[in-house]
Amino acid sequence: MREQTKDIDRLFHIEESINHVMDFLEGKAFEDMKDDVMCFHAVVYNIMIIGEAANMLTKEFREKHSEVPWRNIIDMRNVLVHGYYIASPLFIWETYTKDLGPLLEHVRRYIAEMKNI
Repeated sequence: MREQTKDIDRLFHIEESINHVMDFLEGKAFEDMKDDVMCFHAVVYNIMIIGEAANMLTKEFREKHSEVPWRNIIDMRNVLVHGYYIASPLFIWETYTKDLGPLLEHVRRYIAEMKNI
């Protein structure tokens, strides 16, 4: 069962995993990530955590914050877990360069709002 009181915990998990990805890829180019198997798998693992944590957020929270594409985040996790053989490094890199920064901004704002309640 999903509980609103746990939403902030899930947001912390998302924030932590995004920070891990940012740390793993800091100063790296696409080729660096692609050629470093351990780095690539660490990034994929943390993106899967982001998707799982998003899935565990309450429906009410996701509906209230519909500016974030929660369904896409959850679906990406499902692809990485169940369709791992089709997850291309370019797909992962694009997620890192285009999606994680904006998601981190939203998550940090939500955490701040929830702390002030």
